[in-house]
Amino acid sequence: MKHGFIRVAATSPKIRLADCSYNGEQIIKCIENAAHSQVKLLVFPELCVTGYSCGDLFFQDILISHAMEQVKNIARSTADKDLIAVIGFPYENKGRLYNTAAVLYRGKILGLVPKMSIPNYGEFYETRYFSIGPKNPIKVDFLGEEVYFGSRLLFESTDIPDFVLAVEICEDLWIPMSPSNSHCIAGATVIANLSASNEIIGKARYRRELVQSQSRRLICGYVYSDAGEGESTTDLVFSGHSLIAENGVLLSEAEPFQNRMIINEIDLGIIKSERKRMNTYKEHDGAEHIRIKYSFSNDNRVLRPYDLIRRIDPSPFVPEKISERKDRCKDIFTIQAMGLKARLSHVGAKCAVLGVSGGLDSTLALLVTHKSFEMLGLDSKGILAVTMPYHGTSDRTYNNAVSLAKYLGATLIEIPIKDAVEQHFNDIGHDKDAHDITYENSQARERTQILMDLANKHNGLMVGSGDLSELVLGWATYNGDHMSMYGVNSSVPKTLIRSIVEWYADSTDNNNLAEVLRDIIDTPVSPELIPPTEGKEHQLTEDYIGPYELHDFFIYYVLRYGFSPEKIYRMAKAAFANKYKDEEILKWLQLFYNRFFAQQYKRSCLPDGPKVGIVAVSPRGDLRMPSDAKAKLWLDEVKRISK
Repeated sequence: MKHGFIRVAATSPKIRLADCSYNGEQIIKCIENAAHSQVKLLVFPELCVTGYSCGDLFFQDILISHAMEQVKNIARSTADKDLIAVIGFPYENKGRLYNTAAVLYRGKILGLVPKMSIPNYGEFYETRYFSIGPKNPIKVDFLGEEVYFGSRLLFESTDIPDFVLAVEICEDLWIPMSPSNSHCIAGATVIANLSASNEIIGKARYRRELVQSQSRRLICGYVYSDAGEGESTTDLVFSGHSLIAENGVLLSEAEPFQNRMIINEIDLGIIKSERKRMNTYKEHDGAEHIRIKYSFSNDNRVLRPYDLIRRIDPSPFVPEKISERKDRCKDIFTIQAMGLKARLSHVGAKCAVLGVSGGLDSTLALLVTHKSFEMLGLDSKGILAVTMPYHGTSDRTYNNAVSLAKYLGATLIEIPIKDAVEQHFNDIGHDKDAHDITYENSQARERTQILMDLANKHNGLMVGSGDLSELVLGWATYNGDHMSMYGVNSSVPKTLIRSIVEWYADSTDNNNLAEVLRDIIDTPVSPELIPPTEGKEHQLTEDYIGPYELHDFFIYYVLRYGFSPEKIYRMAKAAFANKYKDEEILKWLQLFYNRFFAQQYKRSCLPDGPKVGIVAVSPRGDLRMPSDAKAKLWLDEVKRISK
């Protein structure tokens, strides 16, 4: 599928024990429904052709022969369908019975994969019936069709890049060295697991965590189909708890006891990118594996970008669940404070200097500094909170900056910069009424000079407040607010800064402080460098560079996964479908690439600052990028999209 998305499904048909014909009909109906939904991989439960809980009926020749005939019949039903179906059945070969998965496509059996871990403990008695299958594949005659039979089979699509399927069955996942380990090292990107996992208290949670963990450790997609209603309830109950996971993220989960099909898309681009980035992920050529190649339709339908079922999170840096968001904000805040604490201790500083504007970034920087002083047992009066008003400063932000310093017990210093900046304009021959980039940057550099010199005077450390979003976009004055002695926000994106300040406001016992913080959160983002004209508001940053939520979305997928502009645009359309028009997204995407490439020189000389997440731009760690790289390839693709 285009852009690396592969639509997958797991289903738990309602079966009848030992009624192979009925079960075959239900399986075929599921296949038809999945094909109608453009599914490319459909996974069924373990032994679904007969039912898992047949017990000693597995010793009956008639059951086994009918099951094998149904597999052929089900395979024939796929002849006109562009999907891989993986079904479970008991397979007899040379007097031995194997718990087996048949991989079906276009009327054929691509391969047979046996279960390798046969449980015989607790409620399981599988060794009574089944043998361990061969690891290394052998060729067998399956009702007149020669196919490979063995664990080490990889099913590789020739027309969907990076879609390499491997199969394991139920207990195979629960053991320390599961078959999927070797499959993924050999190149598999998606694992299908056919399961019949009975339900007991606490098992659903453990099963969910196990599937997520396995997909994360192996950096793969994992499609887990669980047996449900129709299995025997003599001693056990099965819930149909199917799961779809990708690189540790749970994409879909079937509600237990519903016997339903779950559908989602696995992003093969994420899997490819993560494996490429993690150089300790050692793939090998998988010489012991047999690669079975096949291709989907020749009419290019497989590459058409259909509407995604998969939910694309518009705020990838900010967890949607409140509990997770609180935990993340607390962790990031602690990392920031610990980093600053260590630096203050190292240089022996008992004073910290920072500018306070009443905006989000400087607010978080001040909160972090206050926490660091608290950790060190230092008097918060040693925090010099400096407000430096000029013509663009609003009463709202000024008052919030003053109140913030007061409620945190910092020492407030007010240094108006009007005279200094206008003297500077006279010195360089600049018209003070020309509100251009010189007008704006002169203020930023004057403020930085004041903060640096105050830090020298008081033997302190100047704390920077610039955030990740600004640094990626280059929305900072070179050697102005771009520079500091330690940048506590340098790897925190703007959308997350807002959440951290909100978390702090909700956590503090100081009601006055919380009230100020909430007003700061509600204040539109503005550099406040140009005085408002009559009847107009202050300049708003997002009017110039676009919404930060869009840019943070772009940042995440450009820097985290290296996705193409076309793919990011498609994902952004899905994520912001009800908020931004397509042309708006394209406009700001083009601006993003322009600024990202043009402003790298600012990131090449960033001051130290703590890394808090997987996306960061420190030239010493995460982004080694030449300052004169050209954006042409990326911008050309954006232009092609817009035509």
